[in-house]
Amino acid sequence: MDTGSKDFARRRALLATLLAGIGAVLTGAALYPVWRFLAPRKGAEAQDQVALSRDQVPLGGAHFFNFRGRPAVVLQTRAGHFTAFSAVCTHLGCVIQWQAAEQRFLCPCHAGLFSAEGAVLGGPPPRPLESLAVSLRDDQILVG
Repeated sequence: MDTGSKDFARRRALLATLLAGIGAVLTGAALYPVWRFLAPRKGAEAQDQVALSRDQVPLGGAHFFNFRGRPAVVLQTRAGHFTAFSAVCTHLGCVIQWQAAEQRFLCPCHAGLFSAEGAVLGGPPPRPLESLAVSLRDDQILVG
């Protein structure tokens, strides 16, 4: 009977070790995406200023680019007049789309609408789009 108890204790210890290992692996697999989301991005574009050619932004059109590791957009609403915004919706963080025919932005996630000036026109967004500084130098648009 003593041998049976030892075998039972060994099996129980082995099973406990295996379950603890599987639990650790599953916990790591569940927490890794959260850690990647919260951790700073390596090599993210941390430039303080982005230079774009004026030719990249058509009159009445938009040009999307990355600014400080996040999507941004620059518009030319009138000849020689450029504005730039974060391209991230203020509702849930979806990337907005430019609707040239209507001259407005649409958030595809929940149908939020923004004007060409970044103001909320409709839908659930609580705030206007974040505005970015724009300056002109020769044939370049400097954002930031």
